[in-house]
Amino acid sequence: QVQLVESGGGLVQAGGSLRLSCGASGSDLDYYAFGWFRLAPGKAREWVACINSAPRTYYADSVKGRFSTSRDDATSTVYLQMNSLKPEDTAVYYCAADPYGSAACPALDYQYWGQGTVVAVSS
Repeated sequence: QVQLVESGGGLVQAGGSLRLSCGASGSDLDYYAFGWFRLAPGKAREWVACINSAPRTYYADSVKGRFSTSRDDATSTVYLQMNSLKPEDTAVYYCAADPYGSAACPALDYQYWGQGTVVAVSS
């Protein structure tokens, strides 16, 4: 069983930055892949980024060049650095984990999910 807790959300002006953290607890987490998703009002859930166990990172076109994800296996923490934020980035951001860590992580059906953290970007 894996538990995930996101933090770092908040209100920021357009052009600003935030760093989200995802603290994970469980066993063998360095073998896991971690993904970031977001859910905006009235929209479907969107995959944002992920990092597998290699580690290799992947990004949605909508955030490429602005967001970056990283992992610290010593502390079982995954980060999402978000720069040049836009109002359309406003959403609840979720961290997810899957034990098939060596896979191309955009294609994973993530097994474990956090509770989400709210990011609001004002224009």
